[in-house]
Amino acid sequence: LHFALFLGIYLAALLGNGLILSAVACHHRLHTPMYFFLLNLALLDLGCISTTLPKAMANALWDTRAISYQGCAAQLFFFVFFFGSEFFLLTVMAYDRYTAICKPLHYGSLLGSRACAQMAAAAWGSGFLNAVLHTANTFSLPLCRGNAVDQFFCEIPYILKLSCSDAYLREARVLFFTLCSVFGCFIFIVLSYMQILRAVLRMPSEQGRHKAFSTCLPHLAVVSLFVSTAMFAYLKPPSISSTSLDLVVSFLYSVVPPAVNPLIYSMRNQELKDTV
Repeated sequence: LHFALFLGIYLAALLGNGLILSAVACHHRLHTPMYFFLLNLALLDLGCISTTLPKAMANALWDTRAISYQGCAAQLFFFVFFFGSEFFLLTVMAYDRYTAICKPLHYGSLLGSRACAQMAAAAWGSGFLNAVLHTANTFSLPLCRGNAVDQFFCEIPYILKLSCSDAYLREARVLFFTLCSVFGCFIFIVLSYMQILRAVLRMPSEQGRHKAFSTCLPHLAVVSLFVSTAMFAYLKPPSISSTSLDLVVSFLYSVVPPAVNPLIYSMRNQELKDTV
């Protein structure tokens, strides 16, 4: 049952993100900043879900939950890389929407092809640096409390629980730095949408307001899904924590957004519907 569920979700994610990739890459009229960033988002979603689900499917098929030490390190690195890069990219996409609605006359000059490539590279690079720091710190700690991670995949907090070294404080400092970066990005997204809302409400035509909301709502929905699932996973009260709940929550925040994002973006986007 688990294998069939995982396989169905994985195939749906491959199909949805693959269609977005092919549509943006093959149709010239979609070669705009918004769709360029959407293409990058689809790549990150594919990477994120491919880091966790194939191994989970293999485990479900062979009725095992074993993973090698090297496999766990690789899984953690790639998940943190893709997951972190996606949040940084969503921040860049908020800036894209802010510029398009609040500074439409400067949109072409502020978001040229070179600027878009640099911002996308910065998102990927930030995710890579974050993943290197966390993986190196986490797996430099000696593990002396067993070798069983009761989780859907290898996650930093659950690996740290197996450590018996005071050096985990070093990883805690890196986590704090990451949280500050994430909080900064979140504040930037919120402030961007506050400015967007002000600009939209000042628009004289109802058609203009509707078009502006239509272009922003998918991104807002994706950010809300991403942030809400991740916050619940890491900030839920210890009093309600249990092994089974932790497994479900990890599944939700690591698998559901990459699978659902293509649907969110295609539902209200007529240009994307026409090309797909």
